[in-house]
Amino acid sequence: MRKIFAILSVALCLAGCKGTKALLPNVSGKAGEIIVVMEKGDWEGALGSEVRDLLACECPYLAQSEPLYTLVNVVPSGFVDLFKVHRNIVFVSVNSSAPEQAKVDYMKNVWAAPQCLVQVYARSSEAAIDAIKSESGKIVNFIEQAERDRVIANCKLYETKDIAFKVEEVFGGSPHFPSGYKLRKLTRDFAWVADEKQYTNQTILVYKYPATGAEDELSLDRIVEHRNAILKDNVPGMFENTWMTTSTAFPLSLEYLKYRGRDFAQVRGMWEVENDFMGGPFVSHSFYNKEGDSIIVAEAFVYAPKFDKRQYLRQVESILYSWDWKTAGNEEK
Repeated sequence: MRKIFAILSVALCLAGCKGTKALLPNVSGKAGEIIVVMEKGDWEGALGSEVRDLLACECPYLAQSEPLYTLVNVVPSGFVDLFKVHRNIVFVSVNSSAPEQAKVDYMKNVWAAPQCLVQVYARSSEAAIDAIKSESGKIVNFIEQAERDRVIANCKLYETKDIAFKVEEVFGGSPHFPSGYKLRKLTRDFAWVADEKQYTNQTILVYKYPATGAEDELSLDRIVEHRNAILKDNVPGMFENTWMTTSTAFPLSLEYLKYRGRDFAQVRGMWEVENDFMGGPFVSHSFYNKEGDSIIVAEAFVYAPKFDKRQYLRQVESILYSWDWKTAGNEEK
């Protein structure tokens, strides 16, 4: 174990040297999957339970039970080149030569790119558990951001640029839409962009309404009130007298977040079709336009009744985070 710890330390140092980034291979592994490097005894004990409780807990706001991430345990002695190029790695090093104070390090592109590595150093399993507990939110956010960044990079690489150009002409900004997405509807205050296949539907809606300056403008009640009214007018169901709305059978969550300098209110919940039996998860970002006189909502939802929905939702939600404001340099998208 001492030898493995030394090799890992050297590898991390070399990965930080100039000129190595261009030599890195592409990452392997499935989206939503994490390699957890840990001794078998720890994996089957309290330390492994702590990691599973954090990273394989039930993914929220899905109709059926799905884990947040799919975990694969690899023992340190079996951590060969095949696993080193995986997209997400959590390496838990329990060793007497670890620092006296357990710590968690966060690294990118150590053995492959774009890769994220969470390294936990501790002298005992108990100390490792304490470190993971204290850094739990940061660990999840780091991996989630890495998954999101990969989707955004692919969106920009395979972008259908004419859609973003049309959307930003109306809203002053737009997400980046990858190939496969089509513009279904565009008005002066509503856009509907979707990747529709035989059994799956991943959709982005962008809409706006006047800002009033009220203190509760971005409260959950106000956001849902506007959402239901706008979707009733713009997103009909398959049959007469049916339309999309917010399900009241599931609780909603509201968070105030900041990403790339943009403040927004994030709502998660379930959508349904009034007077019909369709439904699925959604997430929305509500924020002020640059002038401050309108609220813009960028919303992602999934309909995939025959499949697990975790990855479909993660993919389409990531597109929301790719939002860019229109600038003088991107009129020719």
